[in-house]
Amino acid sequence: MVVKQAVVDRFLEICRQRHITPNELANLSGVTPSTVYSMIDRSRKDISIVTIKKLCDGLGMTLGEFFSTPEFDRLEQEIR
Repeated sequence: MVVKQAVVDRFLEICRQRHITPNELANLSGVTPSTVYSMIDRSRKDISIVTIKKLCDGLGMTLGEFFSTPEFDRLEQEIR
């Protein structure tokens, strides 16, 4: 799995756990819904750390809490 997909999967899992939609995540985070839906789009390759930070702020969590999961620890090297 690549980093971008791990980030998307993590946000979607948190949304499921909190019973909120991606649109609600956008509203909580002060970003446009199109920003969140663009992030979810598999054809998009990158997501900015600023966007991740805003989404985490909207969820009331730190970047450390967001990235502190086994999925991120198991990611393969991006440099090949």
